[in-house]
Amino acid sequence: MPRNRSPAQGGVAVEPGVSQAEVQEILDRLAEAVTTGNGSATARMWAVPALVISDAMVRPIDTLSEVEQFFSGAKFEYDARGITGTRAEIADLTWPTSRIAIVAVRWPWLDRDGREMADEMSTYVFRRDDAGHLRIQSVIMHAPATDT
Repeated sequence: MPRNRSPAQGGVAVEPGVSQAEVQEILDRLAEAVTTGNGSATARMWAVPALVISDAMVRPIDTLSEVEQFFSGAKFEYDARGITGTRAEIADLTWPTSRIAIVAVRWPWLDRDGREMADEMSTYVFRRDDAGHLRIQSVIMHAPATDT
């Protein structure tokens, strides 16, 4: 069950149902875009400059075309492992300010029959821009939790 922290828990007062639904909607679109190789759609969910961090790298991203290029190849990596889909399962959601959300997400790897093969976790920092759009500003890609 995802947690949406209150001010007393280190968050700020936001509309929990609305804010979680907005984050979930973006993550659902991200799942579709990444698993279909739609780098352009993925880039529209990001703000730059951005940062992608994993055990293997730290990559600053200065342009949306870099985001598009970075994520366009994900479909081929998933296909090679037999992964045809995923879904975003919010494990934790914190709003340290009214414009910044930190969200931990479990991404189960699904085969063509919809069965879970493995999963991974990522932690995202979303920031609401001056136009009111919530965008991904950074991501920490955790090592896969399980792999079969």
